Amino acid sequence: MVAQSDPYHLLIADDNESFRWTLREIFEPHFETYVAESGEEAIELSQQIRIDIALLDMHMLHLTGLDTVRALKDIDDVIPCILITSDFTEELQREASEADAFSVLRKPVSKSQLVKTVSQAIEVAYEDDDVYGWYNVS
Repeated sequence: MVAQSDPYHLLIADDNESFRWTLREIFEPHFETYVAESGEEAIELSQQIRIDIALLDMHMLHLTGLDTVRALKDIDDVIPCILITSDFTEELQREASEADAFSVLRKPVSKSQLVKTVSQAIEVAYEDDDVYGWYNVS
C-alpha cells in the first residue's frame, strides 16, 4: 500500500508536561501531533479531530490510560493505542490486550523502541508499509 499523502495524526496523553513535550519533539516533524494532559481531554480531542494513533500514559488523574483506550476504541476501533507505564505487570498486559491496545511499553522507554512501536502500529492498522524509515534513530 502507498503511504498516505497527509501526515498521520498522533495524540499524546500524559499528565507529565515534560514527558508530553519530549514525545511531541520526537514525533512532530513526522506527524500532526496533538497533546492532552488527561484521558478526558484525549477523548474530547478525538471527538473533534481525526486521530490515527494514540500514545497514552497509564497513570493519569480520573481516567487511566487503559480507561482512555477503551473510550477511544468506542469512538474508532481502528485507532492503535499504545500505553506507556512505569508499573508494567502481566495483569496490565492482559487487560490492555483485552481492550485491544496495540502495545504496552515500559518506562523508561527508549526513543528507538518508541519509534519502532509507533511505526509497527501504523503499518498494522493502516497497511502502510512505507512508514518504516520515517525517522532515523541513532
